[in-house]
Amino acid sequence: MDLVVPPGPGIPQGLVIPLAELHETFSRASGPGGQGVNTTDSRVQLSLDLATCSVLDERRRERLLERLAERLDGTVLRIDASEHRQQRRNRVAARERMAGLLREALAPPPPTRRATRPTRGSVRRRLEAKKQRSQTKALRARPRD
Repeated sequence: MDLVVPPGPGIPQGLVIPLAELHETFSRASGPGGQGVNTTDSRVQLSLDLATCSVLDERRRERLLERLAERLDGTVLRIDASEHRQQRRNRVAARERMAGLLREALAPPPPTRRATRPTRGSVRRRLEAKKQRSQTKALRARPRD
């Protein structure tokens, strides 16, 4: 089953990563599992080599390698999923997590914020709040003779 990355900012048509480029490994997961806890390989590790991925153009590949640098092992992105007891559900969870990571990393950075002056109303409200706070604190003082 191919990995489908839904459309979003930076990928208007979405991406479909072929199954041949994904590598899944299975192992025993820790945690609850009932009678089959020591016999079933329910933990899933999904890997994708970004350097050799055929659906990525050079610009997208560079963006992914830059933004996901702390998560990469060389150029390989690995996702672990072991929160479910069934291997099938962990496979789905790993694919969803990888698709979300890729979609988020491929999104262009938000536009830089232009500094603006505070409005007259916001300045007035801020000063009124400061006066109110000052009065509240002044009422806590010991009374004078």
